[in-house]
Amino acid sequence: MNRPNVGIGIIIQNSNGEILIGKRKGSHSPFYSIPGGHLERGETFEEGIKKEVLEETGLTIEKPVVIGVTNNLRTFKESGIHHISVNMFTDDFKGIPKAMEPEKCEEWFWVKPQELPQPHFDASEFAVECFLKKQFYIKNQK
Repeated sequence: MNRPNVGIGIIIQNSNGEILIGKRKGSHSPFYSIPGGHLERGETFEEGIKKEVLEETGLTIEKPVVIGVTNNLRTFKESGIHHISVNMFTDDFKGIPKAMEPEKCEEWFWVKPQELPQPHFDASEFAVECFLKKQFYIKNQK
């Protein structure tokens, strides 16, 4: 049976209220996105996102908390790939973001969450919308 995949993403906020965004390359080009990836079998959300953030950005994060769940139907309609994303938040991190996987991400930079660069990956856009509206789930994310 073909079922949706589980993605995890995180909004990392700095002391200026900005969030970390990456300019993706490869299969997710030309989209911008928060850090994240796929949840692996047997991982907790916290373990998975700490691993993904370290691999992608070089940052060490602490105290990630789940803030929302999104059903990423725009990507499904465009590519046939269906993801459900568990979205997290932290403002507790160490390090300076660096493109640790240059074949997947061109650069990481800080932006105001109300001013997301475009085109934006739907899972990331929906996560930021949940964050800004302080809603766990937003219906009809298409």
